[in-house]
Amino acid sequence: MVLKPKLIVGIAGGSCSGKTTLVEQLVATIGTSNIEVLNHDAYYRHRPELTLAERNQVNYDHLDSLETELALEHLQKLCSGARAPLPIYDFSTHLRSTEVRWLLPTPVLVIEGILVLQQPELRAFMDLKVFVEADPDVRALRRIERDQRERGRTMESIQQQFLDRVKPMHDRYVDPSRNHADIVIPNNQQNPEALRTLEARLRTVL
Repeated sequence: MVLKPKLIVGIAGGSCSGKTTLVEQLVATIGTSNIEVLNHDAYYRHRPELTLAERNQVNYDHLDSLETELALEHLQKLCSGARAPLPIYDFSTHLRSTEVRWLLPTPVLVIEGILVLQQPELRAFMDLKVFVEADPDVRALRRIERDQRERGRTMESIQQQFLDRVKPMHDRYVDPSRNHADIVIPNNQQNPEALRTLEARLRTVL
């Protein structure tokens, strides 16, 4: 018997709105044998021909920075019951690893990323579309903490990136994509009710 996803959920929202935390909570609740996650930001383009300084100047909040065509190929594989090689992306060097993480067909598949509801080719795969929102100042503070802790960036570089790229691209691409959402989740602080609602929906296919 070929296992294929019974429910494909798209989860989008601004940078540091809480998407990843929500997805991690769903995985912990539903179980890794029942849910797989395709992270859109694993598909940032591999640009080894650029220097690190040049890669640091790339606008990673723009659609063109992502190899979505490869993500679509992998979604087709998963929907046909085959496994797919998710790239492993190093955010400190802006390069892909030579290794991959194999995605396996599971009853629930989550497509997660800031721009996944913006692109109609990705939306075409989704049975349920979720947008996670948080106030701009909340997202900015979370991003400062994350980028310093996980990506070794300076306060100055984080502020410059947020003002020059993150906010303009959020206003241009991310925020308008909430119009495609079936569910909008406020997430300035922990929202256990939203988690329970999504969990109940996912369990209907298990």
